[in-house]
Amino acid sequence: MWAQAQEGAKKLMDARGAGAHQAGMFGKRALPLGSVMAAIVSVQTGAALAKHLFPIVGAQGAVALRVTLAALILLAVWRPWRRPLDRRTALLIIGFGLALGSMNLTFYMALRTVPLGVAVAIEFIGPLTVAVLESRRPLDFAWIALAACGVVALSPINPAMHVDLLGLFLALLAGVFWGLYIVLGQKAGGGDRGQVSSIAMTVAALVAAPWGVGAIVQHLSPALLASGLGVAVLSSALPYSLELFAMSRLPARTFSIMMSLEPAMAALAGFLVLGERLNPWQLVAIAAVMAASAGSAATTPAITAEPAPN
Repeated sequence: MWAQAQEGAKKLMDARGAGAHQAGMFGKRALPLGSVMAAIVSVQTGAALAKHLFPIVGAQGAVALRVTLAALILLAVWRPWRRPLDRRTALLIIGFGLALGSMNLTFYMALRTVPLGVAVAIEFIGPLTVAVLESRRPLDFAWIALAACGVVALSPINPAMHVDLLGLFLALLAGVFWGLYIVLGQKAGGGDRGQVSSIAMTVAALVAAPWGVGAIVQHLSPALLASGLGVAVLSSALPYSLELFAMSRLPARTFSIMMSLEPAMAALAGFLVLGERLNPWQLVAIAAVMAASAGSAATTPAITAEPAPN
């Protein structure tokens, strides 16, 4: 009897230990998972609010204001001039910034005529293509085919769609620049992340500013600056910080699957903030792009993430 009691007590302690371990793992994951969700909500809300600036300064003015203010914030926080850069790293960061500025400019111009959720879904083809080309597994080409079906379903080729052709092209072009942004970011991001991000955002501001500075100067006011600052924080400074925190604490696969929620969040933000209603065809097509992104991330071989620098 005593031996049975000891055995029962041991099993109970083991069960409690396993439960405590699982609770601890959940606690460690809960904060970074919440950070990813907060970043997704922040960036899509910022994009929806930025669209309210279009009647005042246009899409080009909105992106110029957002990126310029974001660059000023990052420069003030990271002060990148404190560390020297070698020529190769400097050129990579400049390329990274050119891709970032071009991506934002073409995406905002697409938003003039394309609903936010649709534009984000189409743009997602860029990073998904990069993931597939890096893997080159037959299954990944099935995922890109599924995403392509979603994009085609969103295009004017589908009689049920009423999407502007130029807006569709600009969203696809933004996806191309997003893919370049990822490739160049992987090569340029090996050093000081704060230095890289602040310099790259400054280059992006130099890309976007000439397209919108005239409209900004013409309508400059405290209210416009306050709105632009809010968009800059929501779309750039805050989500970037949250994503950096999450990426250093989550497996790459988990992070990628979470990011697949972006088109859905964009559609929700477009509905709540802008009153953009999507028809059933558009919702199914967005779901196809999300499924392709999540499927590609879920079936990618696990990669052990390097610890974040202190």
